[in-house]
Amino acid sequence: MMPGACSWNHSFLRGSWAAALRSQGPRPLHAAGFPQIFLRTDRKGPVDRHLRAASMTLPGKTVAGSGYVPANRLEQRAWTRGYNRAMNTSPAPDPGQPMPSSADPSHPAGPVSVLSAHSPWHAVEHTENFPVGSWLVPARLRGAVVAVYHFARHADDLADEGDAPVVAREAALLALDAAMQQASRGTPSGIAVVDGLMAPAARHGLDWQCFRDLIDAFRQDLRVTRYARADDVQDYCRRSADPVGRLMLQLYGADTPDNRGQADAICSALQRINFLQDIGIDAGKDRVYLPEETLAAAGSSAAQLLAEARAGRLGAASRLAVQREWQRAQAQLQSGVGLTARLPWRLAAELRFIIAGGQRILDRIAGAGYDAVAHRPALGWRDAPALLGLALRPRRR
Repeated sequence: MMPGACSWNHSFLRGSWAAALRSQGPRPLHAAGFPQIFLRTDRKGPVDRHLRAASMTLPGKTVAGSGYVPANRLEQRAWTRGYNRAMNTSPAPDPGQPMPSSADPSHPAGPVSVLSAHSPWHAVEHTENFPVGSWLVPARLRGAVVAVYHFARHADDLADEGDAPVVAREAALLALDAAMQQASRGTPSGIAVVDGLMAPAARHGLDWQCFRDLIDAFRQDLRVTRYARADDVQDYCRRSADPVGRLMLQLYGADTPDNRGQADAICSALQRINFLQDIGIDAGKDRVYLPEETLAAAGSSAAQLLAEARAGRLGAASRLAVQREWQRAQAQLQSGVGLTARLPWRLAAELRFIIAGGQRILDRIAGAGYDAVAHRPALGWRDAPALLGLALRPRRR
């Protein structure tokens, strides 16, 4: 799943937007918006420092429950200050100590063996797409960004990782939604990733419906594998991608109707770009996010697209359908560019590079003749000059 790309880079002090933009490995986080958060940008590249079971050993000393590995003592102190300031907690978790999987003693910390809404860590490796975080995230917001990432990552894993049956996934997501409703009323739910949102939500006025919309989108992915119309895809983006962009606006105190509209356009565009980028990956899960009406108008079909994707190369009709969806994503992305002029400078700087990353992926898809299966676009350090140019002079409609 994770068709969206909500990877939020909170490698706070050492974040590298260029490395983080590299797309590789498994699916990026589900919700796509400009809040793509990376758990960590490794020195050797954009390696998401896997969200594993909290008790598993990671190289170096791991900040409990976050998967974040400080490079030195100075960085550890900086992370701790940001965590305490954002979460208003004392003290921050000790490095190397596992975070309990819930406040309920009946759910102790440790490797997750059963799919459960209570178990926030999964032995799954993740690599995220488009970043939004690094050192540009103000210290006062870092803990909140981490909390949102942990929730979204956990919910996405419940829906998509491992081999649990659909019935078990649906039950786990419904339990998570019930916990979210309980926490929104001010009562701890006993589920760590949900209760961890209570302080940031109260402090920053976060809309709990955004989190519930994400859960609803994850549940939809359990049941829906085809989309008849472009409007159906957009409705999915509204719940799988747009909520994360709105949460970021709320965190930065920039949640106005005009800003929301353009943030939604950017988030939906990034989601659609990810659909195009991952046609081959989705084919392996029998999922097609290109609307059937677009495929039919181009002379293709969902069945034909799947067959071609599994064979490793798209035919002319399917490439035409990709081109038409490419044009839709391009228009959406460009319609949100003006948002950067109205945001706080830190978020505006991040957003410029996120838009640049999306545009660069679109350019790569077009350069491959709209066959993202035979040539799946991925960005690396060699794209840095182009990304810088796109960030400084974004393309507009």
